[in-house]
Amino acid sequence: MTKWVYRFREGNANMKNLLGGKGANLAEMTNLGLPIPQGFTVTTEACTDYYNSNKTITDEIKGQIFEALEQLESEQGKKFGDTENPLLVSVRSGARASMPGMMDTILNLGLTDVAVEGFALKTNNRRFAYDSYRRFIQMFSDVVKEISKSKFERVLDEIKENKGVKYDTELTADDLKEVIDRFKGIYESELGTEFPQDPREQLIEAVTAVFRSWDNPRAIYYRRMNDIPGDWGTAVNVQAMVFGNMGNTSGTGVAFTRNPSTGEAKIYGEYLINAQGEDVVAGIRTPQPITKLEEDLPECYKEFMEIANKLENHYTDMQDMEFTIEDGKLYFLQTRNGKRTAPAALQIACDLVDEGKITKEEAVKRIEAKSLDQLLHPGFDPKALSEGEEIGKALPASPGAAAGKVYFTAAEAKAAHEKGERVILVRLETSPEDIEGMHASEGILTVRGGMTSHAAVVARGMGTACVSGCGDIKISEENKVFSLGGREIHEGDYISLDGSTGKVYYGDIQTVEASISGNFDRIMQWADEIRTLKVRTNADTPADAANAVKFGAEGIGLCRTEHMFFDADRIPKIRKMILSKTVEARTEALSELIPFQRDDFKALYEVMEGRPVTIRFLDPPLHEFVPTEEEDIKALAEDMNLSVEEVKATCNALHEFNPMMGHRGCRLAVTYPEIAAMQARAVMEAAIAVKKEKGFDIVPEIMIPLVGEKKELKFVKDTVVNTLNDVMKEQGVELEYHIGTMIEIPRAALMADQIAEDAEFFSFGTNDLTQMTFGFSRDDAGKFLDAYYTNKIYESDPFARLDQDGVGQLVRMAVQKGKSKRPNIKLGICGEHGGDPSTIEFCHKVGLSYVSCSPFRVPIARLAAAQAVLNN
Repeated sequence: MTKWVYRFREGNANMKNLLGGKGANLAEMTNLGLPIPQGFTVTTEACTDYYNSNKTITDEIKGQIFEALEQLESEQGKKFGDTENPLLVSVRSGARASMPGMMDTILNLGLTDVAVEGFALKTNNRRFAYDSYRRFIQMFSDVVKEISKSKFERVLDEIKENKGVKYDTELTADDLKEVIDRFKGIYESELGTEFPQDPREQLIEAVTAVFRSWDNPRAIYYRRMNDIPGDWGTAVNVQAMVFGNMGNTSGTGVAFTRNPSTGEAKIYGEYLINAQGEDVVAGIRTPQPITKLEEDLPECYKEFMEIANKLENHYTDMQDMEFTIEDGKLYFLQTRNGKRTAPAALQIACDLVDEGKITKEEAVKRIEAKSLDQLLHPGFDPKALSEGEEIGKALPASPGAAAGKVYFTAAEAKAAHEKGERVILVRLETSPEDIEGMHASEGILTVRGGMTSHAAVVARGMGTACVSGCGDIKISEENKVFSLGGREIHEGDYISLDGSTGKVYYGDIQTVEASISGNFDRIMQWADEIRTLKVRTNADTPADAANAVKFGAEGIGLCRTEHMFFDADRIPKIRKMILSKTVEARTEALSELIPFQRDDFKALYEVMEGRPVTIRFLDPPLHEFVPTEEEDIKALAEDMNLSVEEVKATCNALHEFNPMMGHRGCRLAVTYPEIAAMQARAVMEAAIAVKKEKGFDIVPEIMIPLVGEKKELKFVKDTVVNTLNDVMKEQGVELEYHIGTMIEIPRAALMADQIAEDAEFFSFGTNDLTQMTFGFSRDDAGKFLDAYYTNKIYESDPFARLDQDGVGQLVRMAVQKGKSKRPNIKLGICGEHGGDPSTIEFCHKVGLSYVSCSPFRVPIARLAAAQAVLNN
C-alpha cells in the first residue's frame, strides 16, 4: 500500500520531493530536537493523485490522514473537536520549491460552536478562544469556500466603529461573540448551509483547498516565471496549533538570519505581541523589530537567537523562519532558505565562502541567474515609488526603470531626445522602422506583443526598460493620446515604467542608477573558472558591443545587419535598390551603401579587439524597408524619376501574406546575389582595414540566414566566397574567414548533415525555429497563451524558455547530424533563448560551443553556464 502521509519524525531534509520544502524542513528540525509543534505531512504524490482522481481525495488517503491525526491527538493529549480540551491544527501548503504567498493556509482548524466553549474553559481565556474562532471562520470561508474576505472585514470594521475601538485586540469576548454570529451569517447566506461543525469534515475540506490552490492563477503564474513544473504538486502540512494571541506573553513573527535586502550578516525581522501569523503579513498592525523582543521577552529572545544560528549553520544558508511564542514558550513553525535580492544574494554567497561555510562552487550554484537583471538596470527610488500612482500592469518585457514624456512615433521620440528630453515611446506595436526612436527612448510601452515581441527583443538588446502587451490601453496615435487606469495621457505628459514588474505609473518617478559591487566580479570570476560554454552577445552597434564586453562577452554571436539600414541617410539608398528594375541599377544603389556597412563593421571589429564577430546577412523581407508615408513615397519617386503610382505599385507588390515564411533571408540573396556581394565586400574591407590600422587578428564569420537546403547555401556561399577573394586580391592581404548558417527552420535541422558539408558553423536561431515548429508567431501568441497556461497545455512561454521536447529535439538532431559530417563544427545559439538559464543548461548538455544573448544578459549567461556544469 502506498504511504501517503508521514509524521514529522518519519522524514528528513532529503525528502523534499515527497514532503515538499516545508514538510522536509519540519522533519529535519524535529530530528534536530528543536521546539516544533508536531504534526504530519500529506505528500506531493497525494496531490498528484487528487488531480488524477478527478479532484477528489481517495478514501485510502483520508484513512491515512485520520490515522496520523489520532497519533497526533495521543501525542498532544488533546482530542479533535473535544468539548473540554480540543486539538486545533493549522493546514499549510508546502511545494518542493519555495512559492511564498502563492498557495493557501488555514489556521485554528478544529473549532466548532461546542469546541470553542471547551477551549475557553481550558485556556481560561474566553476572549482568546472567540478571537481564534472568528479568525478560523473567516479563513475557512475565504480559502476553502472562496467567499470574499472583504465581506468579513466590513463586519469587523463596523463592530470596531460601534464599540469605539481601533484595533481587533481591543474587542472584548462578548464583542467577538457578536463577530462570530455575524460571520456565520455571511457563510450561511452565501452558501445556503451552516458553517461545518464536524472538525474532520473541516480538515478534509482544508486539505482539498490546499491541493486546489496548487492550480490557482497566481501559483500558475509564479511557476511559469520560476520554471517550476506543474506536475510536482504541493504537499500539505497539518500541524498542532500554538497561539501567539493569548495575551502579552505571546506573540508571532518572521525573521531572517541575514538581511534579505542587503545581505548584511545580522538578524532581520519583526514580530507582534498578542497576534497570529497572518497579522504580521497582513499589515493590520505595525510590527516591532525583532531586536525589541530582547526587551519584551529576554529568555525567548536568547533561545530564538541560539536556534536561528543553529539553523543557519545546519543549512549553511540564510534562513527565513516563522515562530510563535505561546505564553512565554517559543516554537518554530518553519524554516526555509530565504528569498533575497540580487545584491543580497551576492553578499551572502561571498560572506559564506569567507566564513568557510560553503565552497566557491556552492556559492555559484546558490545565486539565481535571472536575478542578476536587478543589478544591471536602473531602478526607481523606493521612497518616490511608494508615493507613485500605478495606472496599469502588463508584461515585464525588459528590466529597468524609466520615466519620461510620452511620444507616439519614433520620429517624434528621436526629435524630443535630441532636444534633451527624457522620452517614453508608446506604440500599438513596434517595427524595425522604429529602431531610432526606440534607441532614443528611456522606455518603451506597447499595447500589443509578448515577452519576445519586436519591442521586447530590441529593448533587451539595448538595455532599455520595456513593458509590452498592455491591452488595457485605449490608444489614438493620430490624436496623440491614450487612456489607462482612469487617466488620459497626452503627448508630452510624464509616465514611468518598471520593466522588471510590468507596472506603469502616472507622472515622473525618480530613478537611481544600478550599482555593481565587488561581489559581482568575484562571483563572475568563479563562474568563468567553472563554465565550459563560451558566452557571446547579440549586438548591432559599437555601443551595444562595448556594453557586452564590459559585462564579459567573449565575442558577438549575432550582428543583425538590417538594423544598420534604417538611419535617415541610409534608408533612401536601400529603398532605391529595392525599386531598381535591373541588376546594374541595383548594384549601383548598393555600392552607395558599401561605405556605410564597411564603417559599421569596422567600428564593431575595433570595439571587439579581435574577439569573434558573427555577421548575419540581410534577413527581413524587403517590404519592411519601403516607405509607408505619402511624403516619403513622393521623395523616393522624385529621386528615382518614377511616378508616385509606380512606387506605390512596387511597394504593394512587395507586401507579404506571411513575412515569417516569405521572401527573406538567403532567399533574398538567391534572387538578388548583388545584396550578398555588397555585404561580403563591406565585411572583408572592414576586417582588412582594422587589421592594418589596429593590428587585431580579425577572422570574419559570415552567417547566411534561413537556409533549409544545401544547394541554396552553396549558391549564396559561392557569391560570398568569390567577393571575399576578390577583395583580398585587390588589397593584397590573405585573411582566414568562416561561412556558416543559421538553423532556424525545421528542414535545416533535418538536413543538417548535408548542410554541414558547406557550413563551417551553425547558429541556432531559436526564435524562428520555435515559430516554425509551433506554427504560430511570437507576436500573436499572447492572444491565446494565457488560456494554454490556465488549461495546463503549456507551462511556459516557448519564446522565453526553449521547448526542449519539441524544438529541442530538432536542435539535438542538427547537432548530431552536423558533427557526423564536420566533427569540429562550431555550434551556437543566438535566439532570445540564449539568455534563459534553463535553455543554457540544455545547450551545455547537447554540446553547443557558445550561447549568444543581449548585452545585459551576458552575466546571466555566464553564471547559468557555470551552474549547468555544476548541475550535470
